[in-house]
Amino acid sequence: MKLFKFISAGALMLGAVTFTNAQDNASNMNSMAVSFGVKGGVNFATITGDDFDSPDSRTSFHVGALAEFPVAEIFSVQVEALYSGQGFESDIDGDLFGGDGKIEYQLDYINVPVLAKFYLIEGLSIEAGPQFSFKVNEEIDINPNGDDGDFPLDDTDYEAKDFEFGIAAGLTFQTDMGLFATGRYNLGVTDIIEDSDARNSVFQIGIGYKF
Repeated sequence: MKLFKFISAGALMLGAVTFTNAQDNASNMNSMAVSFGVKGGVNFATITGDDFDSPDSRTSFHVGALAEFPVAEIFSVQVEALYSGQGFESDIDGDLFGGDGKIEYQLDYINVPVLAKFYLIEGLSIEAGPQFSFKVNEEIDINPNGDDGDFPLDDTDYEAKDFEFGIAAGLTFQTDMGLFATGRYNLGVTDIIEDSDARNSVFQIGIGYKF
């Protein structure tokens, strides 16, 4: 009888350890699974460089999707594809446009950042990495608050390049439900216009959801 009780107690202990290990393994597997998500937010964009005299920022938006690939418990790689409204605002040249006020230089991209992501604590991460940007729209709007006044810059000496290489860095906080908030700064490394000193500079604030 004592031997039976001893064997039974040992079996129960072994079962408890096995169940606990199974739960830990399942939790680790879930934390290491690839996750997908969507995000969007506001852009505060301008141009930096000696060829531009401190233009005002253009307020626009970004929206897109992402995928996060865990490498270790505190490190992952995140790839995004975002439509991003960039450019700047500036005072109108009356001689060129025939009026006073503001013009908006609209320079929009599909941005593809590839970010190394480090978790400082649970839910809080920093990320940084290269960004590859592909131009999808370029025009000047001399009436930013209306539907008229747009004209393209195709086939001119001031047309922006179709591709830009840059860097991106930011901070993200994510809840257990998958909701997250993020702040990021993007800086162009290559000039946006041939033979000019002009690079994109964009602050982004956004929210999103991972599933």
